[in-house]
Amino acid sequence: MSLQLLITGGAGFIGSHTCLSLLEAGHGLVVLDNFANSSPEALRRVQELTGPQAATRLQLIRGDIRSREAVAQAFRAAPIDAVLHFAGLKAVGESVRQPQRYWDVNVGGTLQLLKAMADHNCRTLVFSSSATLYGFPDQVPIPEKAPLRPINPYGHTKAAVERLLTDVAASEPGWRVAALRYFNPVGAHPSGRLGEAPSGTPSNLFPYLSQVAVGLRPTLQVFGADWPTPDGTGVRDYIHVMDLAEGHRAALEVLVREPPQLLTLNLGSGRGHSVLELVAAFEAASGRAIPYQVVARRPGDSPTSVADPSLATARLGWRTRRGLAEICRDGWAWQSANPQGYGEAH
Repeated sequence: MSLQLLITGGAGFIGSHTCLSLLEAGHGLVVLDNFANSSPEALRRVQELTGPQAATRLQLIRGDIRSREAVAQAFRAAPIDAVLHFAGLKAVGESVRQPQRYWDVNVGGTLQLLKAMADHNCRTLVFSSSATLYGFPDQVPIPEKAPLRPINPYGHTKAAVERLLTDVAASEPGWRVAALRYFNPVGAHPSGRLGEAPSGTPSNLFPYLSQVAVGLRPTLQVFGADWPTPDGTGVRDYIHVMDLAEGHRAALEVLVREPPQLLTLNLGSGRGHSVLELVAAFEAASGRAIPYQVVARRPGDSPTSVADPSLATARLGWRTRRGLAEICRDGWAWQSANPQGYGEAH
C-alpha cells in the first residue's frame, strides 16, 4: 500500500536515511525541515539514489516545526496518511546549557504538530524517541518496562513527549502511535553518498572518531578507562542507521495494518561494544591509525547501555542485520568521500 507521509526533520541523519527507505517502498513524502543541523543536499542525494521516478514523490517544505503556518503548509501539500517525527534538537551537552531552547523545539514543536494532525484528521505517528530516557539502568540489556530516569534536559524532553503522546492517545479513539527508543545510531548509507554531517564539533563518539580517521581532528578523547567493563571503557549498543530506517518502516506498516494502539519499542542490536572495540573496528575498516587519549569520565555517563530489542522483533518482525564491521565500513565510505560533510551545499 502506498501512503502519503509527512517527515519532519527529514534532511537530518536518521530522517534522510529513512526517507530513502520509504521512497524505495513506494511511498510519497512531504519533508518539513528548517536545516538547523542538516542540509538540503542530503535530500538531493536521497533523490539521486532512488532515481528520477521516485524522486518526484518527495516534496520539500522549508520551515520550522514550531511554526503553525509551516506545519499547516506541509499538511496542505498532500493528503497526509501518517507522520514520522524526527525534527528536534539532540545534543546532550547543549541541552544542559540551553534547556529552554530544547523544551521549546522538542516539546513545543511536537505540540504544534499534534494540533495540525488533529486539524487534518491524521492520527498515525511514529516518534523518534531515545534510550537516553533510561539514564542509569538497573539491568542490562534494558527492556522497555525499565524505569524512565532521564538525567539531562534532552532526555527530559523525550520523556515529556512520550507522556504527551500517551495522554493524546488516551484522549480519543483512533490514534496509532509508535515511540521508538533508539540506542546509538551510527554508520551511513553503503553508497557513501549519505551520512552523518554534524555542524561544529561532533557530540557523539562515532562522527568524532570518523573525523579523527580522516585527519580533521588530531586525537580522540576516551572518557574513562576505569569503568566496570571488560576493557574499562564504556559499552554501548551501536545500530546501523539503515537498520534503524528499516525499523521505522516496519513500525509504520504495523501501525497502519493493526487496530489503533500505542507501541513503545527499543531499536537496538542487543549487543554491546566498548569504545576501544569500536576504535579497533574503525581502524580495520579505514586502514588508518586512530590516536586516542584517555581522559576523565564525563558526568552523566553510564558504564553500559545495551538494548533488549526482543519486543521489536516480536511486534515488527524486525532485527538488526548489519554488525560493527558494516557500520565502520559504511561510515568510512561516507567520511572519506565527504570529509567536509555536505560541504558548500550546507
